[in-house]
Amino acid sequence: MKKSREELVELDKRYVWHPYTQMQEYIESGEPLVISHAKGSRLFDQDGRSYIDGNSSWWTALLGHQHPRLIAALKQQADELCHTALAGITHEPAALLAEALVKVAPLGLTRVLFSDNGSTALEAAIKMALKFWQQNGYPGRKRFVALEGAFHGETLGVTALSGVEVFRRPFADVLMECIHVPLEVDGYERAFAVAERLLRDKAQEIAAVVVEPLLQGAGGMRVYAAEYLKRLRAVTAELDILLVADEVFTGYGRTGPMWACEHAGVAPDILCSAKGFSGGLLPMAATLASERVFGGFLGDPSRALHYGHTYCGNPLGARVALEVLAVYRDESILELARPKAQRIKETVQALAEVEGVSAVRSLGMVGAVELQSSSSGYLERAGWRVYEEAKKRGAYLRPLGNIVYMAPALNISEVDLEELLAIFTDSIRAVLK
Repeated sequence: MKKSREELVELDKRYVWHPYTQMQEYIESGEPLVISHAKGSRLFDQDGRSYIDGNSSWWTALLGHQHPRLIAALKQQADELCHTALAGITHEPAALLAEALVKVAPLGLTRVLFSDNGSTALEAAIKMALKFWQQNGYPGRKRFVALEGAFHGETLGVTALSGVEVFRRPFADVLMECIHVPLEVDGYERAFAVAERLLRDKAQEIAAVVVEPLLQGAGGMRVYAAEYLKRLRAVTAELDILLVADEVFTGYGRTGPMWACEHAGVAPDILCSAKGFSGGLLPMAATLASERVFGGFLGDPSRALHYGHTYCGNPLGARVALEVLAVYRDESILELARPKAQRIKETVQALAEVEGVSAVRSLGMVGAVELQSSSSGYLERAGWRVYEEAKKRGAYLRPLGNIVYMAPALNISEVDLEELLAIFTDSIRAVLK
């Protein structure tokens, strides 16, 4: 017999430790959504009410929920092979997925290492970069460079790359060194000049530069110029510094093209993918590397990349991820998303003149509104008032402090999109009136 909503909430508050949540406040007064099922762009709670999933469930369900082709692929694979290790073993889904990824990846990325989420994909990139230089003549290259406001994951290694201080500061004393260079969303020349000077001065110390191409997600949906990334690629190539593109959020068409790097016409040395990579069904990720980076690990057994996860390349995730790419191709996902991206852009631009709005921005299927506030940052509460208003109206819009944003499924129906845009607008106006 199914538990009631009240019983589930009681159990939840008694036993579950929620991410990014002040649990005392949650236990004392939290009224969580209790989701029973999902379909397309909608989540359904225990009482049968639906909510448009305004952030595609933490940016993963880019093809919506329960896409029939993904479910069918998962069921078929479950009947044949659920799991086997990938050490000294291979299987069809992993081999076919790696081939398919290389075909759609930026030019020059030819090797694929599988893992299980965005953090581990970036962790793999860090270890690739460090060990590549260590055993190929440049052991002094141990430092990393990232952008102010960056967010690259949760594990201790990638926490060092974070420019969101509320996430980084508690662990600062035990993190590896990372230099954060400025990023200006309005113009780029001055910020790039600082980055270039640093890279030229310290080239022999730097293992890699790590960036979220054009769009910083958890840092506040900040959009920066493609020319910045283009020039960054040029100078890293000149100085022989590895460039790592964190496409965990920006990849798979979130910003328009398949990869955000395409806006700048560049190809990194290492690229990380997760989130929409498996359509929101299973934990699955990949780190793609150039043949040069891969070649730096060949030879003596000690030169191998000693890194891997129990479920890396697991058959279920690999089969679903392979089907995701097929759906993108067969259903023209990127092409059909373009007019929807334009509607998102028009909606947030229309809010720019609303009193209480300090800035708006959009790129592809992401639209964000920054609310005026006495403070800023992830812990600011202004956005949560919009969250509550949107929830009343039937949409799930989890904010980033005083940043209210939407990042729906790329294949959201026009009807659902228009409803989401209306709720987004009405909820902001209701809070600011």
